[in-house]
Amino acid sequence: MSVVTSKRDIEHILEYTRRIAVLGAHPDPDKAAHFVPDYMSRNGYTVIPVNPDYPDALLWGMNPLPSLADLDDVVEMVLVFRSPEHLPGHAEEILAMNPVPRVVWFQQGIRHDEVAGRLAAEGIEVVQDHCVMVMHKKLDLNDAVSL
Repeated sequence: MSVVTSKRDIEHILEYTRRIAVLGAHPDPDKAAHFVPDYMSRNGYTVIPVNPDYPDALLWGMNPLPSLADLDDVVEMVLVFRSPEHLPGHAEEILAMNPVPRVVWFQQGIRHDEVAGRLAAEGIEVVQDHCVMVMHKKLDLNDAVSL
């Protein structure tokens, strides 16, 4: 696949994605790692929190999973709220998923060209340094998602 940069490709990703694993999900509603996935959940996406630091938090109807390896369900996207220095290790986790997600989205402010290239070489679409919530709003996809 590729590192995605076009508005049209991002729109396509947001239209076919329904299940999102949120790596680095956070219980604090003032943090982007909470309010962004919360927005996606309220707009019809299934959001699965992944963060070993908050096992007892209730986020989007469930407790956060300790790792991507603990996912029981297939997800189309892994939405990443982790700083770039952690991404090489997370790339290993993502590539070990079965099946691998169709998309890995590095949230706004997160970029790692080497990891993005590696994931893309394995057939995963990668979005870097974009806010999924901002893009969803900008593309006016609220009506495209069945609630």
